[in-house]
Amino acid sequence: MSRWIDYWCNAFTPDKRAHWDAAIEAQGLEIRIRRRDDDSFAEVDTMVERMDELDIASLVLPCGQAPVGADSSTFELFATGFDDIEKWSQSHPGRFAGLYTLDPTSGIDGVRRAEEALAKSYFVGLHIHTHSWDREFDDRDYYPYYALAAEYDVPVVMQAGTSGGRTASACGKPIGIDRPALFFEDVRFVLSHTGWPWVDEALAMVSKHRHVYLGTAAYPPHHWSDALVRFIDGAGRGQVMFGTSFPVVGHRHALTRLADIPLSDEARSGLLEETARRVFTRLAL
Repeated sequence: MSRWIDYWCNAFTPDKRAHWDAAIEAQGLEIRIRRRDDDSFAEVDTMVERMDELDIASLVLPCGQAPVGADSSTFELFATGFDDIEKWSQSHPGRFAGLYTLDPTSGIDGVRRAEEALAKSYFVGLHIHTHSWDREFDDRDYYPYYALAAEYDVPVVMQAGTSGGRTASACGKPIGIDRPALFFEDVRFVLSHTGWPWVDEALAMVSKHRHVYLGTAAYPPHHWSDALVRFIDGAGRGQVMFGTSFPVVGHRHALTRLADIPLSDEARSGLLEETARRVFTRLAL
């Protein structure tokens, strides 16, 4: 089995299960979360053991702090806390890295907070939970963060495609990355969640811009379109990364499903690890 990197893993400790259950019940979501003991929420040491078993080199974790009075749909409730990523990155070097979840409504104060985060080596990129803000990717409020990513040579990872909850979906259309990609040629952009249902649009953006990448988080391999599979094994080789959006997709479940996808050895190794290492240059080997 090849080593691999999960470029988008939500907070995984058992205390987060209640937040997922509350959100699913309150919003009537169709999202299912992993509940098998060997593929579900786990304490840190247990997760590291699972990673060793499944040859997972690193988990990249969107990080944030939920505001006071957050409701069940607030993304930061499902994100890894700042204190946790600092502690885990020190106790398990190279196994856990963070994406700083930005807030485009917070003006220059938000940009400064993001810069303070990127000064810490365990933050390997910026993260946009797109549907929390109902802003397209070329919204002017994002541009200071794109400039920051260029300055610190880190990627920007964003959810692309439809919203999973009761928030507007149109802001996640993949073509929105076209103008930022033209302007910020030194920034690596990652369109996550395959861009579904606009997968072909996402593939067009990745084909057009060599510094735009596609991530598969939240969509296990048996849900990938034929066009996506052909792209991974052909023209898009080296531009697609494997992820889970755990606990939406479990790590064991994802690997089991990937075994059924016909890919060349070169395409598979790129998907699982090599592309992520080119994108997240701060990740420890």
